[in-house]
Amino acid sequence: MKTKTLHITLLLAIMLVAATGLRAQQQPIFTNYSNSYTYINPGFAGMSEGVNVLGLYRQQWAGFKDNDGNDIAPTTYLISADMPFRVLHGGLSVSVLNDHIGFEDDTGLNLGYSFHLDLGGSTLGIGVAGTLCNRTVDFSQLTPGQDNDPILQSLGEQSDMLFDFNVGLFWQMPESIYIGVSALNVLESMTKALSDQNESSASFVNDRTFYAVAGYPFQIEDLPMFTFVPSVAAMTDISSWQLNVGAKVIYNNLFSLGVNYRPQESIGLTASLCIKDFTVGYAYDINMMGLGVVPGSHEISLGYCFKLDLDRTPRDYRSVRYL
Repeated sequence: MKTKTLHITLLLAIMLVAATGLRAQQQPIFTNYSNSYTYINPGFAGMSEGVNVLGLYRQQWAGFKDNDGNDIAPTTYLISADMPFRVLHGGLSVSVLNDHIGFEDDTGLNLGYSFHLDLGGSTLGIGVAGTLCNRTVDFSQLTPGQDNDPILQSLGEQSDMLFDFNVGLFWQMPESIYIGVSALNVLESMTKALSDQNESSASFVNDRTFYAVAGYPFQIEDLPMFTFVPSVAAMTDISSWQLNVGAKVIYNNLFSLGVNYRPQESIGLTASLCIKDFTVGYAYDINMMGLGVVPGSHEISLGYCFKLDLDRTPRDYRSVRYL
């Protein structure tokens, strides 16, 4: 690798770990976390060399209610797309995410670009994405610690728009090992105080979150129709961590079965089926937190891959990460 390339890579790596923050609210992470790389890492844009469109729905702790009977189970919708863009020597990405948690509703839009650096046999994606997030919280629905809490009563329903940006590095060898690191909401942007009618300085704050992902798809020597894909994904906002360790077996690029483990939280079972250029996936998380009343979680995904013959030679651009 050339000296200039090393300097660029080192600078981006420093940007990814330079800032820290303490926030209780985390970004969502999925059991089929490889489906969300376009959202969590802008460096991934265009790395599969095809137009990939994905829709994903996650219902966490399905049916979970509070003491008043309100349905407060977290619900997340994600729509993402990415494609290579040779004129810009990289790829473009767009994603829309809606995350509903209790009485909070976040809707965000990400627009990203990844510069692809050819390292001879592998590619490094260096990405950045601008983000807009509309955050709404209905404070009147919260149960106060004391009756007639003046702060909650005066706030009512509040919403505001936050602007931030994400950065990411994604390195991969074609249909082989890949490693990605990224930081979301680098600025950790903050809105003005939610209310001028009380002494509270409460405001909306984007949580700065760091991700690291890795995987290594390889074929089983005596079973060439099968591909084994172990992978790992970790996220943290410094105040808390979440680790996912998973593996899946893919048969002939047609369907897959897998398992995912979140320490002290859940075991997830995954399955997917590819029909021509469409892929349908499902995951179910079995709660292991020992709370008894917390049900499992459901996750459904639908993907479409449009192959691009960029080199005018017949190639298959379907990535095993989407199966």
